[in-house]
Amino acid sequence: MPSTIEIISWNVNGLRAVLKKGFGDFLSAQKPDIICLQEIKARADQVPELELPFPHRYFHSADKAGYSGTATLSLLEAETTLVEIEGNDSHPQEGRILTTEFSDFYLVNVYVPNSQDGLRRLDYRTTHFDPDFRDYLTRLDQKKPVIACGDFNVAHEEIDIARPKANRKSAGFTDEERVEFGKHLDAGFVDTFRHFFPDAPDHYTWWSYRGGARGRNVGWRIDYFIVSERLLPKIKEAKILSEVMGSDHCPISITVETD
Repeated sequence: MPSTIEIISWNVNGLRAVLKKGFGDFLSAQKPDIICLQEIKARADQVPELELPFPHRYFHSADKAGYSGTATLSLLEAETTLVEIEGNDSHPQEGRILTTEFSDFYLVNVYVPNSQDGLRRLDYRTTHFDPDFRDYLTRLDQKKPVIACGDFNVAHEEIDIARPKANRKSAGFTDEERVEFGKHLDAGFVDTFRHFFPDAPDHYTWWSYRGGARGRNVGWRIDYFIVSERLLPKIKEAKILSEVMGSDHCPISITVETD
């Protein structure tokens, strides 16, 4: 393993779609060691290997075709891989959690369920998925440090959303969702971007396609890298790559010092 590695996380809103929107050029320019993708909407056999220049490709696709799903592409071979939450088969098979174990840490790629219009999945999201996911992270953390990244589908604080008052009860900014994310941090994990930029406003990772929201930077910060507190000294940088197009989300990244 090199002395430092860059890990990127990106909700691509369809892997096959983003491949047609400069994804390969982005990878060539950025040269990440690992990239975690969410909402891939594809199976591994639907994506040409030549278009993904990584020797190690790990997929967790949803049972439902063209829906959800995660993938982790890596220059480094994982020691072990695990899909979903170990020991818990009570959740729908939506391809939302993909864990890869490396020598220094567990890397958990997550696509947290959206509470959806009318908040019809809010109860599942906040009373089942979030608590079970948090318990899973804490159990992993007892073995070795954890890096969890992905689309958490929540703007944690008012600084993380352009229009907090207008979205007070919207999916992704309800009290319940925000409290659950806060409990992740209370459980011993750190929001890396806020660690480096505690008071910086106007930094977002998702913009609606409506009304030119991205051009006006009317966005939400709902994509995160959260890490075990003891791993924090090894996190050298956290960035939001807001200039990268191809999805309604933009990529985020961290640079990690390895032993």
